[in-house]
Amino acid sequence: MDVYGLIGNPVGHSLSPPMHEAGYEALDIDARYVTFEPPTDAGADAVESAATLGVSGLNVTIPFKQDVMDAVEPDDLARRIGAVNTIDFSTSPPTGYNTDAVGVTRALREHDVALDGRALVVGAGGAGRAAAFGLADEGMTVDVANRTVETAHELAADVDGATGHGLDAVPELLADADVLINATSVGMKEDRSPVPADALHADLAVLDAVYDPIETRLLRDAAAVGATTVEGTWMLLFQGVEAFERWTGQDAPVDRMNAALQERL
Repeated sequence: MDVYGLIGNPVGHSLSPPMHEAGYEALDIDARYVTFEPPTDAGADAVESAATLGVSGLNVTIPFKQDVMDAVEPDDLARRIGAVNTIDFSTSPPTGYNTDAVGVTRALREHDVALDGRALVVGAGGAGRAAAFGLADEGMTVDVANRTVETAHELAADVDGATGHGLDAVPELLADADVLINATSVGMKEDRSPVPADALHADLAVLDAVYDPIETRLLRDAAAVGATTVEGTWMLLFQGVEAFERWTGQDAPVDRMNAALQERL
């Protein structure tokens, strides 16, 4: 039996186990997906322990996405983003990937969003970095807006052709944007939006990385003006799908994994 899992602290809330195990069941793969909660200063040690125990693959979540970089060989994308959320132990040393970027692009494609033109990423933390690199690698021109403008400039300097801005620039940037990504936590368990409603328009596709609640204030405002809306659960699903496919070498049963995810929301 292959063992896959997730390291994070905390991990009790994770939706990854039922999603991945639904995939194994659908494809008749003899595998289990378990969670590990090491101390917050022991991410790299946990990766080494997992390798010793014969774990086949790990997902990585907060607060370990940067800490595990020294315990793996990151691929080019993970190295540029500066974070690893998926580890494959079939190589030596283990290979580190960042599937959050693919989670963004696959979620948009699932909703028939063309990945060309201009994208505005609001937030320059981990999710914002993944979104910015993923969209730029697809050929989009990326603008980054962040509460701390210096952080936006730093991210923009790392991404080809990107520009950094403060949040006050959001309405002007949205006028020319084709895609909007909310990569902040604004709207999580609260009825707030990081974007003024009157700046949204019908030619936008809007992905909100927040998925609790599933229908955020931002998505409701976007739908009201006729924009295409993409719930954060799609990003969560497809980052997991990408990890599943890297580990197993098989096409993931997306519908079954999505059904398992939706049952737990």
